[in-house]
Amino acid sequence: MKDLKKVINNQRKFFDNGETINVRKRIQHLKLLKKVLKKNKDNIFSALKSDLGKPNSEIWLAEINVLEDELNNFINNLKKWSKIKKVKSKWYNFPSKDFILPEPYGCTLHIAPWNYPFQLALTPLVGAVGAGNTVILKPSEHASKTGLLIKKIIEQVFDKDWVYVAVGGPELGKKLLTFKWDYIFFTGGVEVGKIVAKAAAKNLTPITLELGGKNPCIVDETANISVSARRIVWGKFMNCGQICMAPDYLLLSNKIFEKFIAQLKIEIIKMFGKNPIKSNDYGRIIHKDHLDKMKNLIKGQNVIYGGKFNDSELYFEPTIILINSKKNLIMESEIFGPILPIIKYTEESEIKQIIKSFNKPLSFYVFSNRKRWAQNIMQTFSFGGGMINDVIVYFTNERLPFGGVGNSGIGRYHGKFSFETFSHFKPIVKRYTLIDPSFRYPPYGKALSILKKLLLFRFFLM
Repeated sequence: MKDLKKVINNQRKFFDNGETINVRKRIQHLKLLKKVLKKNKDNIFSALKSDLGKPNSEIWLAEINVLEDELNNFINNLKKWSKIKKVKSKWYNFPSKDFILPEPYGCTLHIAPWNYPFQLALTPLVGAVGAGNTVILKPSEHASKTGLLIKKIIEQVFDKDWVYVAVGGPELGKKLLTFKWDYIFFTGGVEVGKIVAKAAAKNLTPITLELGGKNPCIVDETANISVSARRIVWGKFMNCGQICMAPDYLLLSNKIFEKFIAQLKIEIIKMFGKNPIKSNDYGRIIHKDHLDKMKNLIKGQNVIYGGKFNDSELYFEPTIILINSKKNLIMESEIFGPILPIIKYTEESEIKQIIKSFNKPLSFYVFSNRKRWAQNIMQTFSFGGGMINDVIVYFTNERLPFGGVGNSGIGRYHGKFSFETFSHFKPIVKRYTLIDPSFRYPPYGKALSILKKLLLFRFFLM
């Protein structure tokens, strides 16, 4: 505890001394981080394979590639983002010049999850460092080898007074939350997110909470059956279903019900084979407790595909179940695993009734060839981010903000939005002294009527 306090105090001194202000220095360190990451690619693959059984293709696509894109974006644009911006002055401040100056918050705490333990730890870190903050990062203890590798990489790039990786379990997380921070960034589940928010509230600390939720996926009778099924299977069973953006349940039109179910099964076999435990492209459950959760969720359910598991390998087969009601046990909370519940609907009014019974989701998906209808659905419901005729990949566009709403999260990041998240934008007005109208000051008397006439004149000019 004393060592941790010392690290935090040293980071605050480091920040207060202006060590992070130099934009060129920030870019140099981000370039060095990129270089060290390239040297450690084999180690990254090995750690993620060990912790989560991730296929190499998923590691490259969803962990390494996403992080490299974020680094390149910051390296190429940070100078522009960091510049003081001139804005139009207000007439009654004439003569003046008005500016907005971005500044870093200060000392930030990051708590990372286990499902994408590399990318979701380092992508927010790039934003925080790029904006000029210090960082204490706590990786997930459930992906221990990845956490230790992150610590090793960071120590090759940053002084610990700038960025420090604190490795440990839940008790360490609790200790970190007792300190005062200038910003807290948390990615994880809703329940822990509430604990983080409560801790932040004690000091009115600004926070970003990247959470999750029951992401609906609607498939209407006009959807392209083969393409829709292929994209849903890919998105649902990526990382063994352990992804916050995955479709959590399917709302399927009765008119194509049988055909679509058949196509889902075909696509699972195409991607992972008839025995997915042997597939090089199918991951594993993070730990036994989570595997037990999956096993309990399918007890007594109408399993129409999959359902097999292997405790020793932390394997759970891609599984499809049919449910008749939103009141089913599996609909009580986010599944976060390779189980896809399907609810059949006959009338479109049922869609709204079901979706509105849950909290606002992180992601929202619609498969339909009715453009106006799909767009109307997107405007009807509140969610973090959504797609029409695909899933998950909206996450890859750094020009789009990523974040939840309501129970699925607070705040946003990625690309320039990360810089904005970790920056406070200071308004500054520079006045001149050559002109100083007297009607601004008391005693007002006739001056107030003059001011009113000026304001009225301005109104008619607008």
